[in-house]
Amino acid sequence: MKFSRVWFLLGFLVLSLTPCFAHHMAVVVNKDSNVEALSSAHLARIFQLEDKKWRDGKDVVIVLHHDSAGEKITLQRLTRMSGSQLESFIAAHRESVTAVDSDADVIKAVETLPGAVGLIDVRSITDHVKVVKVDGKLPMENGYLPH
Repeated sequence: MKFSRVWFLLGFLVLSLTPCFAHHMAVVVNKDSNVEALSSAHLARIFQLEDKKWRDGKDVVIVLHHDSAGEKITLQRLTRMSGSQLESFIAAHRESVTAVDSDADVIKAVETLPGAVGLIDVRSITDHVKVVKVDGKLPMENGYLPH
């Protein structure tokens, strides 16, 4: 009995010390974009369709997943919307959002669409897109995005 408790405790400690990457998202833009950094407030306005143009005058093209738990949680916290509010908002603005199936599809869309911005899991980052600093931080730094 004591032996199994020790193994359980050891396993718990190992798992609790392992970083959790389940919902660490990265904001990505087209490589030709001059966007290097955004504030979380500006990013929220972009995803709420309040800011529709970049500073250089290009139209913002939002690329989202059809279904991504990490993206949904990040958008909920960023925009301060509940899950149902976010779903209703996206449904009401389908013409303003490019919806894709996977991180690879987000990368492909962002890579090919000038002005595109999307969210991907940090493990999917490639050199085909540019990762944007949010509030002066890069992905995986404490305070990068609400997650």
